[in-house]
Amino acid sequence: MGFIWGHLLATAVLISAAAADPNDERCLTHLSQSLQDPLKNLQNWTKDTFANPCQGFTSFLQGATCNNGRIYKLSLSNLSLKGSISPFLSNCTNLQSLDLSSNELAGPIPPDLQYLVNLAVLNLSANHLSDDIPPQLALCAYLNVIDLHDNQLSGLIPQQLGLLVRLSVFDVSNNKLSGPIPPSLGNRSGNLARFNASSYGGNKGLYGYPLPPMKSNGLSILAIVGIGLGSGLLSLVLSFTAVCMWLKVTDKKLENDQGKITHLMPDY
Repeated sequence: MGFIWGHLLATAVLISAAAADPNDERCLTHLSQSLQDPLKNLQNWTKDTFANPCQGFTSFLQGATCNNGRIYKLSLSNLSLKGSISPFLSNCTNLQSLDLSSNELAGPIPPDLQYLVNLAVLNLSANHLSDDIPPQLALCAYLNVIDLHDNQLSGLIPQQLGLLVRLSVFDVSNNKLSGPIPPSLGNRSGNLARFNASSYGGNKGLYGYPLPPMKSNGLSILAIVGIGLGSGLLSLVLSFTAVCMWLKVTDKKLENDQGKITHLMPDY
């Protein structure tokens, strides 16, 4: 009897180990649907594999690393992938590293990534991602790396990202970002990692420390105002002079005309 129970328990453990976490399966399924793989680099990304991507620390899925039966890392860099980043990535709740760099992905960075509460590394660099950087990424408190360089991201750098005290690598260079660099990310103090100008370069509308002061393009605003005021004053002086001269000539002519009239009038 004890042997039977032991056998049943062992079988249950094996079945449990073989079954994928339903969240991971959902995450991988939707990610696969959002990606295009023109070079067929992800041939084993199939429904059957998603149902059993891990066994302990062994991964059966290309680009995936497993830890205790869960997806721990996804590294799909430089595979010529197209498409977009699925918001259902947030279902891979054990994910600690996400690297989709050097592909041709487009669209926004999903704010849903905030639910990857264990995420330490986020590398989405060298793609065609657009829109704003989601401030919700600040909820991933364990983030050590945020690398978003060489994309088409626009808008402001969220101030909330400065709350990430573990952040040691931050790169948003060569995007279309604008506005001031948050002091919490530019001028960090204490034991917080500091980022140099290379983290922010290549964004024409971005300014503030540690970037160098913006160069003046042509005349400054004060110079333009000064020229405007000077031109206005000069125009006023010239106009006033012209009016005075006109009045003087008019008075002289009127005086001469009155003299002529007086001379021609008969005496009574």
